[in-house]
Amino acid sequence: MASWETLVVGRPNVGERERLMRRLDGVLDRLWLTNNGPLVREFEERIARVAGTRHAVATCNATTGIQIAARAAGIRPGDEVIVPSFTWVATAHALEWIGIVPVFCDVDEATANADPEHVARLIGPRTRGILAVHVFGRPCEVDALTRLADEHGLVLLFDAAHALGCTYRGKPVGGFGTAEIFSFHATKFVNSVEGGVIVTDDDAYAARVRALRNQGIDPAGRIAGPGTVARMNEFCAAMGLTSLDAIDTIVAANRRNHAAYEEHLAGVPGVTVRGQAPGERANHQYLVIEVDEARAGISRESVLEELLTYDVHARRYFSPICHQVEPYRSAPERHIPLPLPRAEALASRVLSLPTGPTVEPDDVAAVCRIIRDSVARAGRRLVA
Repeated sequence: MASWETLVVGRPNVGERERLMRRLDGVLDRLWLTNNGPLVREFEERIARVAGTRHAVATCNATTGIQIAARAAGIRPGDEVIVPSFTWVATAHALEWIGIVPVFCDVDEATANADPEHVARLIGPRTRGILAVHVFGRPCEVDALTRLADEHGLVLLFDAAHALGCTYRGKPVGGFGTAEIFSFHATKFVNSVEGGVIVTDDDAYAARVRALRNQGIDPAGRIAGPGTVARMNEFCAAMGLTSLDAIDTIVAANRRNHAAYEEHLAGVPGVTVRGQAPGERANHQYLVIEVDEARAGISRESVLEELLTYDVHARRYFSPICHQVEPYRSAPERHIPLPLPRAEALASRVLSLPTGPTVEPDDVAAVCRIIRDSVARAGRRLVA
């Protein structure tokens, strides 16, 4: 096999190092390290432009961003919020940590997103909101979820951690529901090392969010109520701005790699590359395949083990899913009132493969060759 540098999912995109260092030098020269500095404000302005929203409020991470977004919307401890189980556990943990009860819904296997029909069946007297997730950057059924939220008087939030720069019906992800929350963790295609941003078009709501992330201090400098410390610092904003500068280059590399994976895996029995929403703009930051064991003759786990043998660090995104881990697994009567067969089936099949600007076409070809050979050997064993 080829001798390459270790391939991993989510390798950080640093951007142009000289630009980053100039920004960091400026931070040190100004001695303005945090507390809503000029780079944080610039980062917020640029994210608002990408999202097409009036407001963007930067936070120290997206998990805290979800918590602030929920509190600013009036969701309180003991309230229930419907969340898809097929997501990274941070989506649910963010709510659980502040006493809000995540109630898990099933997904549409074609999109991997919350199934609006199942969401509707889960709405009960304690339901206060819906927190949907644009999984792998593919937008949710926003219109259907909006109708549900309006009909039942629910808060609608979106975990948009994967979806910066993507569109729904031609409109940028960011302006839907009460608010959407982006993640800029180091593994995201645009990153600020650690960070999140809450985007919204609601002026009053944005003011509450800004106060909550800053110890409850309102724009006039008064303490309006309890808050937390969830500000983004200037060093993280410097990384975020530098990463944003490279967004077009990163997306182009992701799109190139997606096409290459599709080409090299075409015709491999039981292996498919998950696509994005037809007609929409996608960032392609995740390259996800599905392995159908019945057709491939090999399990997703066996494919993963084979890739690891060659130092290709693929990831099970997401497995186990939320309702299969603690504390939710031990309290199904509280979190999982119905079976979630589609989310569980999807979680058993998906595998995220390396992509991004550091992954070259030859790397993609080699990774696909490992997968093709694994499936071919499985087929020969079945015939024998």
